[in-house]
Formats: sequence, structure tokens, C-alpha cells
Amino acid sequence: MRYFLELSYNGKAYFGWQNQPDAITVQEVIEKTLSTLLKEGISIVGAGRTDAGVHALQMFAHFDTNINLNITDLQYKLNSFLPKDIVIHNIFGVVEEAHARFDALSREYLYRISLVKNAFTFDNTYFLKTNLDIDKMHEASKILFDYKDFQCFSKSNTDVKTYNCNIMKAEWKFKNDELQFVVKADRFLRNMVRAIVGTMINIGLGKIKVEDLHHIIKSKDRSEAGFSVPAHALYLTKIEYPEHIKIND
Repeated sequence: MRYFLELSYNGKAYFGWQNQPDAITVQEVIEKTLSTLLKEGISIVGAGRTDAGVHALQMFAHFDTNINLNITDLQYKLNSFLPKDIVIHNIFGVVEEAHARFDALSREYLYRISLVKNAFTFDNTYFLKTNLDIDKMHEASKILFDYKDFQCFSKSNTDVKTYNCNIMKAEWKFKNDELQFVVKADRFLRNMVRAIVGTMINIGLGKIKVEDLHHIIKSKDRSEAGFSVPAHALYLTKIEYPEHIKIND
């Protein structure tokens, strides 16, 4: 039977989600813990990749097993054995063909910029000392809806079949002493959110004009876009799936 895990993690100690040789990842830690508890080799498939240092407030992954699971007991044991920076929030059965990555309808990310020096958030926000023109950044974010091909924001040498993404939300908002960027799409390219935010910051600093964003996107050239902001302030916050994949208890 196939099961979905709903989880969150602090990415500070990990080299991203996906398994890598000679580097600790979130996927590896969960697979080893599941395999130990279920006494069989378990592989999990995540809803997507997060880069080294990126956090997830909500991530999903699926795994298969023929064991008749006590879900409540398994969730308790997983949280007992997993490190404190990985938490399993839910485990539920899904239809056999359900896929954590390919069935996801949308993904949403949050990027946090601290506008003041803060002793308690420097580890998980990007502190910017300079003033930003927020109105121009708001204006620039609306331009993203005019395009589908975002190759200019993709990490170079990425092996993908298409650079097209359907952006559903892109907005800046203030919360306490933070400027936050929220972006939602059906899919994201590697490094895409961090490159978008870096480009928007350059617009807010007056280094490039709002209308230049059209040229940047049309160029399909990563070197035309802005810098990649640090990973430690980026959060995967929400993933949506069709209701029919879940097996009702």
C-alpha cells in the first residue's frame, strides 16, 4: 500500500532534501528511520527538491509497504527517533497510483527579509540594511504573471524538459519588521525563487528598472537576472493535491 507523509523540517543542518553521496539530506534521514522501524528497506519520494539550507513548513513524500501499519503508532515512533529538526505531522493512505511529486497541483514559497537587526531571527531571515522601494517591487511582481518561461531564473545546466511555470501568486507584504515575498506556482525551477527575489531586490535598490524585468525574462539568460539570495530565509510553505488521491479512513 502507498502512504503519504506530511512533514516539516529546518533545513539548516542538511544539504537539501534529495539524497546525495557524502552529504546528509532530509530524505536520507527519514528513509533510514523508516527502514529501521519497519524492518525493511524503504525509499521515499518527495514532492520536490529543496536546496541546502532551505526549510519546509509543509512537505509531502510517499512510500510503499506491504506491512499493515498502525499509523498513529508509526507517527509517534518516527517523531521519537527523528532529530528535532524534522517533524512528521501526518501519515495517510493514498490510492496506489498517487505520486507526491507529479500529483501536486501547486507549491507555495515564502522568503523572509528582515528590515531590522534582530538577535533572534538572523538565522532564518535575510537581513538587509538598505532601504528598498517597495512600490517598485510590487509593480515588478505583477510582471511575472505575463510570462510562462522562466529560464532566466533557473540554475544553469539544469536538466529539465521545460522551463515553463504557471505562477498563481506573487506578492510582497509586511509582517512585523519583515518584508516577505510569497509566490505560488504549479512548479518551480531550481533556484528560481531565490533568483526572483534577488532580481526584485535589485529593482528595489534602483540598480535596474521595473520595465527591465521584461527584457530579463525574455532573454532566458541567468546572467541577465539578479543575484540569488541566501537559502536560509526561504521556506516551502504549502503543497496542494487533488482530494481524490487520499483514502478515507
